[in-house]
Amino acid sequence: MQTFGWLLLIFSLGLPMLLCMGAVSGPYRTTDHGAGSHQRDQDGDASRTECHRCCDPVEDYPQHAEPHPQFHIVPQINITILKGEKGDAGERGPYGKSGKTGNAGPRGPNGVKGTKGSIGIPGDACKAYYAAFSVGRKKALHSNEYYQTLIFDTEFVNLYNHFNMFTGKFYCYVPGVYFFSLNVHTWNQKETYLHIMKNEQEMVILYTQPSDRSIMQSQSFMLDLAQNDEVWVRLFKGERENAVFSDDFDTYITFSGHLIKANTEG
Repeated sequence: MQTFGWLLLIFSLGLPMLLCMGAVSGPYRTTDHGAGSHQRDQDGDASRTECHRCCDPVEDYPQHAEPHPQFHIVPQINITILKGEKGDAGERGPYGKSGKTGNAGPRGPNGVKGTKGSIGIPGDACKAYYAAFSVGRKKALHSNEYYQTLIFDTEFVNLYNHFNMFTGKFYCYVPGVYFFSLNVHTWNQKETYLHIMKNEQEMVILYTQPSDRSIMQSQSFMLDLAQNDEVWVRLFKGERENAVFSDDFDTYITFSGHLIKANTEG
């Protein structure tokens, strides 16, 4: 049906052009000017024949040196009016290469404030760390040829058993700052010479010279301890007579310590 439409359009455009061509260069007839002409041809003169339209009246036409040129009108059709229907879309082509990253745009306006969220799960309670001990000794101790660790026989406070009663040493399980104090009773006419030790290092000394009377002597200080540090009391070896006094009834020698601030508290 579409092909028939095209043929009808071409025919409607071409028919007027053909009629025009017929009008311009339509049928012609040849006019013979009689026997005289033939006679001239026989005599050697060029015979002249001319074309005439069939619709023209019969008359004698003047002879021309050359015949009129014939013009042919070529029909031209405007192809743009023959545009067909729109075709189907083709397949999508491949993606092109990514372009260069552009400059950052200006900061946009602040968004609308969101709604308040739900309450979260309660966190763990703040964890507190403790360490404390207080021990005593009811037996006197005299120096000999080697250093002696002061062993205690009475336990007043020993939180979490950080103080070992068998070794006579405090073991640090909570790093931090600690306070320590040592109290002893001197022996008259004898020296009292003790060190409070951190691991194998002498930290402070408790010392009294020989005297006619015995007195209570004390030493206290603070230490910053790391985990597994050891704190203990050592009696000096016997270069000269050195002793601490006590009896089986009363406690004259005490050693105490407690945590002031753990390192985890910041």
